Amino acid sequence: MKVEALDHVNIITDDLDGTARFYAELLGLERRDGPPPLTPKTAQWMFDNAGRAIVHINSLDCVRAYDREITPGDLTGALHHVALRVSGYEELKARLDARGSDYQENFVAAIGLRQIFTADPNNVLLELNFFGE
Repeated sequence: MKVEALDHVNIITDDLDGTARFYAELLGLERRDGPPPLTPKTAQWMFDNAGRAIVHINSLDCVRAYDREITPGDLTGALHHVALRVSGYEELKARLDARGSDYQENFVAAIGLRQIFTADPNNVLLELNFFGE
């Protein structure tokens, strides 16, 4: 047994459309409906350029195989952040500025890593990692 990769992150929200729009507009992820029994009104999946559904967005009333109490917009419990490897540092900064989004920049010189930290509409902290930019 071995872990091959992080498969996806699931976000439960009271604003399905706004959250999906955030990930599409800011990160260029492709928005698609989740597979049945999910419906377009209860689930949107956000796909990367390789065709992987890396962010699953569910409404409060979406059917879940394992359900637990969730309050959208609260701090995300033990989950501190979600890190994504991305490219296009200046373009992403321009998108954040155009949205009027709060963000913080960081540079890890030892490994040539530029980072941008920003929160999504549900207060999920995103760590956006740009190697070699």
